[in-house]
Amino acid sequence: MTQNKKMQAILSREVGGPDSLTLEECPMPSPAKGQILVKVAAAGVNFPDTLIIRDLYQFKPPRPFSPGGEIAGHVTAIGEGVTSFKEGDRVLALTGHGGFASHIVIHENTAISIPDNMPFNDAAAFMMTYATSQYALKNRAHLKSGESLFILGASGGVGSAAIELGKAWGARIIAGVSNEEKAQFCHDLGTDETIIYPTGKLDRDAQKSFSSEIKKHTGGNGVDIIYDSVGGDYAEPSVRAMAWEGRYLVIGFPAGIPAIPLNLTLLKNCQIMGVFWGAFTMRDPKGHQENMIELFNLYTENKIKPRITKEFSLKDAGKALHHLESRKASGKLIITLDQD
Repeated sequence: MTQNKKMQAILSREVGGPDSLTLEECPMPSPAKGQILVKVAAAGVNFPDTLIIRDLYQFKPPRPFSPGGEIAGHVTAIGEGVTSFKEGDRVLALTGHGGFASHIVIHENTAISIPDNMPFNDAAAFMMTYATSQYALKNRAHLKSGESLFILGASGGVGSAAIELGKAWGARIIAGVSNEEKAQFCHDLGTDETIIYPTGKLDRDAQKSFSSEIKKHTGGNGVDIIYDSVGGDYAEPSVRAMAWEGRYLVIGFPAGIPAIPLNLTLLKNCQIMGVFWGAFTMRDPKGHQENMIELFNLYTENKIKPRITKEFSLKDAGKALHHLESRKASGKLIITLDQD
C-alpha cells in the first residue's frame, strides 16, 4: 500500500520559466490496473521540458504537474493485471511529463526493460535523443553510407546522438556549432569537419557566408542531408547549401521558426521533412520497437553512448532547465535521485 507514503516532485503550478518551479512533498500514487509504480533513479532533461512549463508545447497537462518526459528507475509496485513487469525490474520510459519526481506511475506499455549492461544514468539519457535522431536519419532521410550529413546544433543532445548514429552508418559528418568548446566536443565524438557559426541575428551577408562555408566542406557539391535542431536564421542558408535531391530534416526551433522560400526546393529538387518522432511511436509501435532493439544493440557494441556532461539533483531541476535553454549545454543533462 502506498497511499500513506510521501514522494517528492518538482511542480509547475503556474505558467512560467524554470524559476517558477517548486520542490514539494506529495502523496505517493498507487498503480491502477495495467500500471506500474517506478522509483526514479534518473531523469533526462530535454528541450520540451522548457516549453511545457510555459504552455508552449504540443501538450498542456493540467496543473499542478511535474515536467520531465524521460526517466529510468526500478519498479516498486504493480497494478492489477500487469504481466510485463514485476517489482525490482529496471525500466526506462518516456512519460511526456511527471518525470522530475522521486516516483511516477506509468502504464506498463510505456516502460521498456533496460539491458543489464546499461546503468540508470545512461538509460535516462538514451531514448529521446537517440530514437529521435535514429528516426530522422533512418526512417525519414534514409541515410546511406558515404553521404554527407550537416548537423545544426551538433553538440546538443539530439545533435550529438546524430553524430554517433551517422558515423555508425558510414556518413561523412559536418558539425555546426556556436563556439570552440562545442567544436572540440563534436571532434571528440568523431565528426569529420566542424563549422563554427555566428550567434544572434544573421543579416543577408552573414547568411551567404554561412552557406558558402557549408558548401566548402563538401567540395562545392552541397550536403546530402541537413539535420536542423536550431532553426531561425540558419535554416535558409543551410537549404541553399544542399545537394541535388538533398533531404532537410526539421527537428526543432530554439532559434525561432524559420520561413524558407519554397522555390529553393524546386531549384535543389530537395525535400523538407518533418520529424515528429513521438507521433511515430504511437502510429507505428512495431517500428518503434524494432528501432529500440537496434539502438540497444548499438549501445552494447559500444557504437553509441550518451554523453552526460552535467548532473543535477532534483531540487536543482530548475537550474538544469536554465542551463539547457541558455544553449550552453553540450551532450545530455540529467537529474539524479537517491535510490536508497
